[in-house]
Amino acid sequence: MTVKSTTRARKKAAPAVPDTLPTGSGAPLDEGGRPDLVQLLTPEGERVEHPDYPLSTTPEELRDLYRDLVLVRRFDAEATSLQRQGELGLWASLLGQEAAQVGSGRAMRPGDYAFPTYREHGVAWCRDVDPLNLLGMFRGVNHGGWDPNEKNFHLYTIVIGSQTLHATGYAMGITKDGTDDAVIAYFGDGASSQGDVSEAFTFASVYNAPVVFFCQNNQWAISEPTTNQTKIPLYRRASGFGFPGVRVDGNDVLACLAVTRWALDHARSGNGPVLIEAFTYRMGAHTTSDDPTRYRLAEETEAWRAKDPISRLKAHLEREGLADEEFFASVEAKSEELGLRVREGVRSMPDPDPTLIFDHVYAEPHTLVDEERAEYIAYAASFEGGENL
Repeated sequence: MTVKSTTRARKKAAPAVPDTLPTGSGAPLDEGGRPDLVQLLTPEGERVEHPDYPLSTTPEELRDLYRDLVLVRRFDAEATSLQRQGELGLWASLLGQEAAQVGSGRAMRPGDYAFPTYREHGVAWCRDVDPLNLLGMFRGVNHGGWDPNEKNFHLYTIVIGSQTLHATGYAMGITKDGTDDAVIAYFGDGASSQGDVSEAFTFASVYNAPVVFFCQNNQWAISEPTTNQTKIPLYRRASGFGFPGVRVDGNDVLACLAVTRWALDHARSGNGPVLIEAFTYRMGAHTTSDDPTRYRLAEETEAWRAKDPISRLKAHLEREGLADEEFFASVEAKSEELGLRVREGVRSMPDPDPTLIFDHVYAEPHTLVDEERAEYIAYAASFEGGENL
């Protein structure tokens, strides 16, 4: 959905603010005034327990999670800058959603399979997808560049919500194969309004498919606030389909890790699907073609800045004496190293062979595609310099 006018957008935005501003611990409240999400790390970095989602972590694991968060944000920032410099056609930033993605990504076992939308750069990081492969797609030199079956991380999906059906079908398939793996499907609050998602919920529930639906509720479907899409919290929709739904603090990497680990184990154990609503916030634009200042209030963004996922984990590490200045300096050095590799890697990407678009249309050679390829080569050769095509 696009912005039709600044005035109209601001009128729509106003009702969303009271639901998203901090209340007490920073969590939304249920009808009884109690925190209505799972939280293991407060915005101030204080570790808390939850009776249903215990999590035991070593200091090394906490430092690894912090390193992931910092490096993923740095990669995302470099990509945004590269797009502004004309090196990428478009970029969908994950700024603010690092904890939801790293926490859920690190909850997966090697055999589990993820179906992303197009903003899951942090999950791709956790599945060892080279960041340059992601950028190659946004630069237009490849269609993804990684082997989904090697990484167990499907190619990005631009059509909103359709990957939830793909994930459900895949989950039904691996059940027939007799594995104990599970599947996770990522989508946003905007996609939750799509029919595909409801259909995926129905099939997953009826066939008891081992799939976890992970909704990153970042509050805005481009310029449309979540409050314009649903009258109840998104996680409660699961009950209507007959499976559990959990709302988790999406800026709390520990809570996202614990809840997703539980949900995947629940699914792989034959108990059917789970819906996780990661309550988070998109700090930047929807994509680099968007201007959120036209429809979003600055006060809302500032309120969420205080819940930053990296700051709260850093505060916890410092509070408990689990990391020192040498560690933070080493992470910063790795961040600089990654930034340099990304910049140089993107700028040195060779242009693809224009005829590659005709390859892999069919599994076997096809006369019509061969004719189209020959026509295109002749057409391109008619331009000056085109003879080298």
